[in-house]
Amino acid sequence: MTEHKITAEQLASFSAYLRRAERSEGTMENYLRHARAFCAWLDGEEVTRQRVAGWKEHLLHRGYAPATVNAMLASLNSLLAFLGLEGCRVRQLKIQRRLFRDPGRELKRPEYDRLLAAARSRGQERLALLMEAVCATGIRVSEVRYLTVEAARLGRAEIALKGKIRTILLPGKLCRKLLRYAGQNKTVSGEIFLTRNGKSLSRRQIWAQLKGLCGAAGVEPGKVFPHNLRHLFATTFYRACRDIALLADVLGHSSIETTRLYLMTSGAEHARQLERLGLVS
Repeated sequence: MTEHKITAEQLASFSAYLRRAERSEGTMENYLRHARAFCAWLDGEEVTRQRVAGWKEHLLHRGYAPATVNAMLASLNSLLAFLGLEGCRVRQLKIQRRLFRDPGRELKRPEYDRLLAAARSRGQERLALLMEAVCATGIRVSEVRYLTVEAARLGRAEIALKGKIRTILLPGKLCRKLLRYAGQNKTVSGEIFLTRNGKSLSRRQIWAQLKGLCGAAGVEPGKVFPHNLRHLFATTFYRACRDIALLADVLGHSSIETTRLYLMTSGAEHARQLERLGLVS
């Protein structure tokens, strides 16, 4: 096998490839961040399977969670495949399917309400409305740009992402709030959530603004990130309808197995379910 060094030009080509493949902004950001981390660790050395295996061991010794290690390896394996270095790829860790979520990562409804109140008390009306829009529809943060004036008037948004098109229904109350906000900002068409310069809000900007609410809301920072609003929508929606297939369609999942991950209960709730079985005398 021919050894190979990864260049900045190849990373740029990999970025362009991910964009052509219609990967989400979040996925592209993660893949490129993980690829650059590997290159920094490699420190100019040539890529071999042994060195890729060494990267895997390095991640484990650094104490990364198994799921994080697998995410980083998936990013690297994708890069290696793009470069024609399939022989250098390594296997991901085998992780037993989890039965419940880490309570330290689970955002609960009262905490969501406190985040909304904190945003409003600080005059961050755009952030509060954006949180409500994500939590009331289950859209990804990368799909916020599809919340347009036209969509609010129709009561539905057409989302085209990852090679799929799906229709998201917007609650009437949310539509009214979106249109009122758009009117206040003199937005007559197109995207509603924009920066002062008229540009789309980035995933990083939204993430940073949410983190800024943690102290005022009294919510652990580990629970506050955009994707957790989508999780809260999923659990709330499922409790109301008990239809996992419908929920998968609403979330835009190709596999119900992915949707199932959104519905894992906390360890405390799982323990209560065991207690209710009454099998200990």
